[in-house]
Amino acid sequence: MARPVIGIIGNHHLIDDRYPVHAGGTMNSEAVAQVAGCMPLLVPSDPRFVTVPELLDTCDGFLLTGGRPNVHPEEYGEDPTEAHGAFDRNRDAITLPLVRACVERGQPILGICRGFQEVNVAMGGTLHPEIRDLPGRDNHRMPPDGSLEERFALRHAVRFTKGGVFHRLMGAEEVMTNTLHGQGVVKPGQRVVIDGYAPDGTPEAIYIEGASGFALSVQWHPEYNAANDPVSRPLFSAFGEAAQLWTKGQGAQALKTA
Repeated sequence: MARPVIGIIGNHHLIDDRYPVHAGGTMNSEAVAQVAGCMPLLVPSDPRFVTVPELLDTCDGFLLTGGRPNVHPEEYGEDPTEAHGAFDRNRDAITLPLVRACVERGQPILGICRGFQEVNVAMGGTLHPEIRDLPGRDNHRMPPDGSLEERFALRHAVRFTKGGVFHRLMGAEEVMTNTLHGQGVVKPGQRVVIDGYAPDGTPEAIYIEGASGFALSVQWHPEYNAANDPVSRPLFSAFGEAAQLWTKGQGAQALKTA
């Protein structure tokens, strides 16, 4: 039986600062293939090459990956500043309408880091460009030095709503996660429910209220060591089960896997 196809949102990248490519972290493909049990398909996130309707017809679900560029603040009604960092307007043009279409159709989506922020913006929410500048907030950015293992090490707890979607999915009210992001959610978008917070109050887990399919997102990076991490594995397993349901025409049942 063919595996469900998961479109992995790619990022624009320059090899040697001059050769343009669309790139996706190997750990994303590994998590999709080995934990979710699906076939990973890297998406060139650029409206010159693909359209949202084509992607919806080709893929059974979508992994909205992390990425260095941020969602352009014009997408949530603000002017860009130096603090907002770099942007990828081509990715914005694909992912924001893709999120809305998936929510409407019940097609599974899992947002990670930038993908978490994309889901919030797509639903009408706003972001803060640098949450470490907010009073009482911690620095959630990737450590500047160290090995891959050190950079993706577990750094803080996330506490979920008791009895909520993530509590049920994880089987725990509090878990430990890594943290590698600079921006954060300020105002939740329409139907966006914040279901988990870091100790400093930073939103870390969201879902779309009333979505007929799997529509969960996290601010941390569960793709790292997904097969062995007790937090990552149930998240990707549930995402894969939702994609299986979608292929069988049972998308309306997908969120129940959480």
